[in-house]
This record gives sequence, C-alpha cells and structure tokens, in this order.
Amino acid sequence: MKIAIHAFDGMTMFHLATPLLVFGEVVRLGLDDGWETSVFTEGGRSVHSAEGYLIGGVCGPEAVDDADLVVFPSWLSELPDPSKALLRLVRKSHERGAMIAGLCLGAYPVACSGVLDGRAAVTHWGAARTVAGKAQAVNFDDSALYVDHGDVLTSAGTASALDACLHIVRTRLGSAAAADVARQIVIAPHREGDQAQYIARPLQDPDLDGPLGRTIRWAMANLDQDLEVEGLAAHASMSKRNFTRRFKEVTGLSPARWVLGRRLDDARQLLETTSWSIARIAESCGFGSPVTFRQNFIAAYATTPTSYRARFTSR
Repeated sequence: MKIAIHAFDGMTMFHLATPLLVFGEVVRLGLDDGWETSVFTEGGRSVHSAEGYLIGGVCGPEAVDDADLVVFPSWLSELPDPSKALLRLVRKSHERGAMIAGLCLGAYPVACSGVLDGRAAVTHWGAARTVAGKAQAVNFDDSALYVDHGDVLTSAGTASALDACLHIVRTRLGSAAAADVARQIVIAPHREGDQAQYIARPLQDPDLDGPLGRTIRWAMANLDQDLEVEGLAAHASMSKRNFTRRFKEVTGLSPARWVLGRRLDDARQLLETTSWSIARIAESCGFGSPVTFRQNFIAAYATTPTSYRARFTSR
C-alpha cells in the first residue's frame, strides 16, 4: 500500500511522525513489505517544522497520484483556508478510490474539500466548534476519537492519531498485526473510535478495580450472554446509575457501547482466524442472529463480515 503524507511549514514534528512511525512499523516488523510511505508538500520543497527543524527529502504533489492512502496529519491552528490546488488534490484522490485521512486539525482541509459533506467527522475537541463553523456541510463531533467511513477517516486531537493509524493497520492487515505494532510502540492495542476524547479519570486496569474490574473480566469471557446494563450492575453489586457512571469513568464508554465494541472485536478476530460460519460467529459473540451481526458490523466497519473475511482468506 502506498501512503502519501502531507507536510507544511509550521507543523509539529509529532503530528508528522505519528503516521510515519505507525505505518513504518508495518514494514520494520515484516508484516507487509508492500507498505511504502512518502512525505509530500504542495510545492515539492522542504519545509520547517514548528520546532524549527528542516523537513527535507520530500516529494511534490505527484506523490499522491498513485497513493492508496493520503494523510493530512495536521493543519495550522489559525485554520487558514486550504489552497484550491490542495482541495483539488483531495477530491481527485478520493474520486479515483484512495482513502483520505485527516488527523487532528488535518480534518479541516479534508472537510473543506467536500468529500465529507453530509457526513460525520471529528477533530480536536478544542477546535471542533470553530472548524464546524467554517465547514458547515460536515457534522463535526467533539467527543469521538476517530470516525471511519471506509473511504474517509478523521481523528481527534494529537495522540488519538495513533489510535486512528493503528485502526487503519487493523482494518487492512488484521487485529494480530495491529497488536504487534501497538506492542512495539508501547500503546494500547485498541481504543474504540467512539470512546471519549477526554475521560474524567485515567484508564484503569480492570484487574485492579474491585467489583467493577471483576464484572468487566466476566463480561469479556461471556460475550454470548445477555449483557444488559441491569445484569452487569447486579453482577458488580452496584446500582444501575452508579455502575453506569463508574463504568464510563473507567472505560470512556457507556456499558452498551463497550459491550458492542468487545463483541465486534471478538467477531473480527474470529473472521480473521477461523472458518466458522457467520451464524456461529454471531451466536458466539452474542449478536443473537446473523442479521443483527451483519447490521452492526457494517455500521462499524463499512463492510460486510463476508467481505472482511475475504481480505484475509485471499492472502
């Protein structure tokens, strides 16, 4: 997969380094030697980072011509309007089938191009209102970590770009590959896209969290069971209200969203690693029926379970 990453004068090194690091690990770990990354600027000239470093060895816009993924890792905090040439580049890349990713404030030039009109997107929570006012055709969310439509992905502020890039690795190469990359760069292997950008308390290890931790571990081992919030609260010997509040403090998600995420993640791994029927996977993961499983899977990953499995069985 060819990946073109946009750079510009005044961007921070962290924002540029994030996609380079995550996607570079795919090759360094021998997960897929076909992944190639390049950095491009509008004029094909070197630029200076916000920290004053010279960013050289860059390509011009032609690097995008055959890229499978075009990444805009950031944008200036003043939110200057993107050039007409850059907007054409985004639209042309999208039209020919390239995936577009706008990370952090990089969601702004992507939104301005029109490829997100009428759809949901996310950017840094601190700029979400301003960005939404300037790109009014896009439905900006100020809470999610990332939003993936399959053809266009946007992520929230700064470090959530790591989650978004890891998500791309997962959707292209599978959960095991993403876990290998996450382990190498020492980050959590999976955070849901709709997890909150900011959580009231730091994430805690369920092993250290008493009744709540025991309930989380029990739920993960019993995804095929009825995991309504009332039953989970009873398992933890807590009131429904207190359980829901504490659960969201710890995980960043409501119990229902967390359960759905775990079921989808478990189902995805079974699709990648087993020959089980769709019906068996649906039952094992607690979806109740293949129809419900398929509907939730498409909503989350913009593809069917069968099509997702084909990515791995065709290798």
